[in-house]
Amino acid sequence: MCACHRRLRFRNKGYFVNNKLVRALWLILFTVSSCGLSSGLEHNGLLGSRVSSKRFHRRSRWNPMFRPSRESLLRQNAEIDRAELPRIQDDDELEALKASQVLVPIVASEHVRFDPRLDPDRRYCRPWTRDFVEDLADSFYKEFHNSIQINSAVRTVQVQKKLRRHNRNAAPEKGEIASSHLAGITVDIQRRGLSREQIKFVQQFMLPLKNMGLIEPEEERHQWVFHVMVSGRYTEWREAEAGVMAIQQDATPTLATNEVLSAQ
Repeated sequence: MCACHRRLRFRNKGYFVNNKLVRALWLILFTVSSCGLSSGLEHNGLLGSRVSSKRFHRRSRWNPMFRPSRESLLRQNAEIDRAELPRIQDDDELEALKASQVLVPIVASEHVRFDPRLDPDRRYCRPWTRDFVEDLADSFYKEFHNSIQINSAVRTVQVQKKLRRHNRNAAPEKGEIASSHLAGITVDIQRRGLSREQIKFVQQFMLPLKNMGLIEPEEERHQWVFHVMVSGRYTEWREAEAGVMAIQQDATPTLATNEVLSAQ
């Protein structure tokens, strides 16, 4: 065989060898990338399912009995107008109402505590609102041996303006849907940290009062509080209930005495 044929055969052989190597390398690269892609898809699918699960969990947890609404704000302001209560403008007006005992202090106790960030000068409200707080706190303590926390009470228009600068969910300081905190008839009660059982207890305590038009509650999502406006009719209802209970207690010994006499 001549030298030129040997060179051509060698070159052809090298060409086939190189082609096989290239094909093998491409096959390896394709296999690795496919595995990585499928693994990535599986990972992304798992991650996506986890994210979806978390989103679903958050949605499922937020199922309030008292959903905030424009209609609720309108009812709160209608009650303020019915009672002819002023919206407190500034600290001077607030101090005057406190001095005349139109606004009364909410007293910390074994049953009631405050968010430490709440200014002591604003731990005040109308007397009937304090009556409601005490009734709820006493019932809650009897059931769970724990206290409720007040996060907010009376506010002035000045305070509400400042609040709206960094809290877009805060109600306006004027108009038909203004914050009912401005009249001193509303408190925010801590909801975050309560168990499901405790939340249900508070809801069931409030429901009949709402149905009677004595309170207007909302369960705020972003601040996680029970925002509760209390009607001025609450104290009248409370006193009537206390009278009924007193009559029932007085009648109980009489019934017992009659039963004894009948047995004789």
